Amino acid sequence: MAAAIVKRLATRKVVDVKDEAAAKSAIRHVVIDNLASEDRIDADARKLLLDNAKLIKDSAADYRQLLGKVKEKLARERGFIL
Repeated sequence: MAAAIVKRLATRKVVDVKDEAAAKSAIRHVVIDNLASEDRIDADARKLLLDNAKLIKDSAADYRQLLGKVKEKLARERGFIL
């Protein structure tokens, strides 16, 4: 994936790539950090819902909708775009 991104950016002249290996490594690092952040948000959202499971069970709320809303809220608070 990193190779494809570097190739596209260079082809479109968005960036001038002098060290392709370093560029691929940097993109890999960003993608991995992004995925890890999204995983943390998902885990935190699930934990919040688990901590409030009784309230959720007693209400008519849909778990999947709540999970999506909690993830959006956590992402927004952390400056992360899902």
